[in-house]
Amino acid sequence: MQLIQTDNHFDYIITGTGCAGLSLLLHILQEPNLRDKSILLIDNSLKEKNDKTWCFWEKEIGFLENLVHHFWEELIFHTDTETLTLDIAPFKYKMIRSIDLYNYAKSRSLKKSKIKWLQADVTAVGNENGLAFAKANNITYYGQYVFNSIVFEQEQKAFELDTCYKLLQHFKGWVIETKEPLFDNKKATFMDFRVDQKDGCAFVYVLPLSPTKALVEYTFFNKELIPQEKYDDLLKQYLKNQLGINEYSILETEYGVIPMTNHRFKKQEGNVINMGTAAGWTKGSSGFTFQFIQKNTYLITESLVHNKFPQIKTRFFEKRFNLFDSTLLNVLYNNRMTGKDIFQQLFSKQKATSILRFLDNNSSIKEDIKIMSSVPLSIFLSAALNELFNAVKKKVNILFFDICSLVSEYKIQLQSIIH
Repeated sequence: MQLIQTDNHFDYIITGTGCAGLSLLLHILQEPNLRDKSILLIDNSLKEKNDKTWCFWEKEIGFLENLVHHFWEELIFHTDTETLTLDIAPFKYKMIRSIDLYNYAKSRSLKKSKIKWLQADVTAVGNENGLAFAKANNITYYGQYVFNSIVFEQEQKAFELDTCYKLLQHFKGWVIETKEPLFDNKKATFMDFRVDQKDGCAFVYVLPLSPTKALVEYTFFNKELIPQEKYDDLLKQYLKNQLGINEYSILETEYGVIPMTNHRFKKQEGNVINMGTAAGWTKGSSGFTFQFIQKNTYLITESLVHNKFPQIKTRFFEKRFNLFDSTLLNVLYNNRMTGKDIFQQLFSKQKATSILRFLDNNSSIKEDIKIMSSVPLSIFLSAALNELFNAVKKKVNILFFDICSLVSEYKIQLQSIIH
């Protein structure tokens, strides 16, 4: 349907101005054919403070390279029994602060008269007469597409009723500053498992920003959240017992909860295109989201440039990562093996770069087989078969021909490795 430009009609509406919404906006602004599109962005927050950081690995200069606050070329992995220095070349482990993305997107959009920002609660999105709509402040706004990153009540209920795995990655972090230079800001601690595991898989990130400043983040993979004061106690204990730090100032605090699940979130409904966690872009087995957002918002933008429907389709051989995620969730959820033991076996037996590609859904089938050979076959094969059975039972994009093709391809690759 042809849009008639009025105060409540736009070419595109973006509901939710977090990482997904603003990444899409910046991709659109990068394209000459889309720069004159009218866009409405709606969020209930003004995005005026640094409320989170995104860390990710990347080989090349990335789309948001100008926002990278710090990067590291070496990562440290700790357990009670060993410390590994992980060579991640040609990757770099990068950090972007949310406030820098918020400010950059705002500054870019202020130069465009057709881009409007609205602070309001989005109460509904949907389709009407060939257009998508979003409701906020009792007004209905229309667009060719609504790009939505909000999980509404209906989807939340579907998620709660689903018999999927439901784990949480939850974390609290402090940016601390010390009087003395205590950090090597060329190396980051990727995972430190030298902490109590009684509440589930727990580890700490230490991301030095200077010799006297670091983000220290306590992270859990488990089923239940813990009180805020317990995070504080655990952070204090870690700083004292593992880093030997007693005197420091807390400059910033961040807290987050990310779903780890094999629930299949709805990707789109009519001209409402879901993004981010609302579209299932969060990797179920690890919680990593940032690079999937960058990849998918780029693909959406490419579709818009070529006047194609902006639907993200998963290629056949990429679907295997859904099985891998479900298998790992099965193992963690049912306590078949601890997260600490899983990650220790992976990083002690395989190249870090292969694991990073695996976590980005970019590994080769040969790498998949090698990685799977690092963990106990009896545990993971049993879990994988259980997940295949569940997927067929639920009729979730698993066909008999697809399974046979995937097994056949893995068999060929396995034989090539053996010989």
